[in-house]
Amino acid sequence: MEENTCANFSLFIFNFSLVRPMSYVKDPSQAAQGKLNLEIAERRMGALLVVRERFKKEQPFKGLTIGMALHVTKETGILVRTLVAGGAKVAITGCNPLSTQDDVAAALAEEENVLVWGYKGENKEDYYRFMNAVIETKPHITIDDGCDLVTEIHTKHTGLLPTLIGGCEETTTGIIRLKAMARDGALKIPMIAVNDNKTKHLMDNYYGTGQSTFDGILRSTNLLIAGKTVVILGYGSCGKGVAMRAQGLGAQVIVTEVDNFAALQAMMDGHRVMKMEDASAIGDLFITVTGNLHVIRWEHMDKMKDGAVLANSGHFDCELDLATLEKKARRKRRVRHYLDEYLMTSGRVIYVAGEGRLVNLASAEGHPSEVMSLSFCGQALACEYLVKNRGKLKAEVITLPPEIDDTISAYQLATMGVEIDELTTEQKKYLASWQEGT
Repeated sequence: MEENTCANFSLFIFNFSLVRPMSYVKDPSQAAQGKLNLEIAERRMGALLVVRERFKKEQPFKGLTIGMALHVTKETGILVRTLVAGGAKVAITGCNPLSTQDDVAAALAEEENVLVWGYKGENKEDYYRFMNAVIETKPHITIDDGCDLVTEIHTKHTGLLPTLIGGCEETTTGIIRLKAMARDGALKIPMIAVNDNKTKHLMDNYYGTGQSTFDGILRSTNLLIAGKTVVILGYGSCGKGVAMRAQGLGAQVIVTEVDNFAALQAMMDGHRVMKMEDASAIGDLFITVTGNLHVIRWEHMDKMKDGAVLANSGHFDCELDLATLEKKARRKRRVRHYLDEYLMTSGRVIYVAGEGRLVNLASAEGHPSEVMSLSFCGQALACEYLVKNRGKLKAEVITLPPEIDDTISAYQLATMGVEIDELTTEQKKYLASWQEGT
C-alpha cells in the first residue's frame, strides 16, 4: 500500500497562539461528513454531555492547553469538544497509524481552539512529526493512548516537564509502560491510569473490544464465525469480551494464557485452555489481546490451517511477528478491505486483517459511542482532578477515587432512564457497624 506524506495534505492555519501553528488533515472536503458522524456520536454519549454542561459553567481548563495522542474518531471528537467547552485549547494527533478517521479529523480542524494532525495510514515519519507538533503547543496536560506522547516528552522534550500538571493514560498497554517508567525512576509527572476505572476496563475493554473486534474482522473477511474455532491469546478484560462475543456468534473458543488465574477463569467460563503450540493447528481465527510482543510467531504460523485468519486487538502491531511472515512467505497481496493474503511455500495461505494493527480501528470504526462515553467521562474528569490537585500529586501512576467511577455510572444510568434503590438509614448503619452479627 502506497504511503502518504504530509506534503500531499491540505493545510489549515489557525491563530491558536502567536506562532500560528498549522493543522494537517488529508482532505478538508470530508469535513461535512465528519460533522454528521460527530452529530450521531454526540446523541449516543449522554453521560459525557452531562460533564460538558458542568464544564461550560465552571471552566476548569481556562487558560490551559491539553495535548492528546488518541484515536482520532468521532467519539474522541466529542471528548475534544467537552474539554474545549471547559475552557481548554486542544491539540490532538493519532496514537496509531491506522486509527484516524479522516472525515472526523477534517471536521475537528474547523472547530475553534482545536488543532489536529493526522490521517489514516500514516507512515512512521509523519506519526512522530505530528506527535511533536502537539508537543510544540506546550500542553499543560497530556492524554495518551499507549504512552507514546508521554515517552516522547520524557526522552526528547524534558524542558516541558516542569510546566506539565500531569497526564492521563487510556489503555492497558500504556499503563504497563508507565509502571515500567515509574519502577525505573523515569516518570517525572503524575499520570492517571484512566484504564483502571471500572467504567473503563470493565466496560470499554470488555463490551467495546468484544463487539468492535468482530466488527473489524467481519468487515475485512466476511467470515462466518459460527462453527469456527477461535483462538484468543490473552484473557484479560479485552480477551474476556472477545471470547464472549465469539461464543455468542457460535464459535468454539480456545484461550491461551501465561497467567494461572486468568487461565482458570477461562476454563470456568467454559472455554478450552491450551498452549499456543497446540492451538496453532486447530484454530480458524486467531485474535491477540495481550499487549505483549510476538505472541504469534513463525513456529505457530507454520502449523496453521490453509485459510487461517490472524487479527490483533492489542494496542501495537508487535503481537504478530509479521516481519518473519513477510520474509518467509512466497507472496503477499491485498485481497480485501485491509485484508492481506500471505502465500506460504507449502501452498497454504494465511490472512492478516488490519495489517496486524488494532483491527477494530484499522478495519472498522472502533468502539461504539455509548461505551466510549464512559471512557471519556473518565478522561475528562481525570483532567479536572489533575487541575484541582495541581502540585499535590506525586510523579507516579495514580488511580482515580472510586467516587468518580460511581459518578460516571450514575450519569450513564440516568441517560438510560434507569433508577436504582438507595440504602436506608438502618442499612447504612448496619454496613458501617461491626457489632451486629448473627
